[in-house]
Amino acid sequence: MPPTTLAQLEALSRSRPDRVLRLRGRLPAAPADGQPDEPKADGEPFALLIFRGFSSSITHPTAFDPDQPALPAGAVLVSAELLKGPLDPRAEEVLAGPLPVETLLDPAAWL
Repeated sequence: MPPTTLAQLEALSRSRPDRVLRLRGRLPAAPADGQPDEPKADGEPFALLIFRGFSSSITHPTAFDPDQPALPAGAVLVSAELLKGPLDPRAEEVLAGPLPVETLLDPAAWL
């Protein structure tokens, strides 16, 4: 995933405080035994929320520093869901998705 994709989605979310974006994907795995610089094809699944310009992982720890990327290099985004914000976990309302992540790079897709 290009780092700019996450930054673009965070920027779009700043203008939509009534939306939460949930991204799902796979983290890069540790290198396979005997192959020090080659990551495994399948890493752990992750979920990331973007709300009002900030990303936060709901499956893995993230750096406290908001200037640090929320996902490591090599993370792969698989799908996105647009949720009604602010998020209420007891009454989550999915507005769109799952969708390809690239769909939500268009501001019109944020409904």
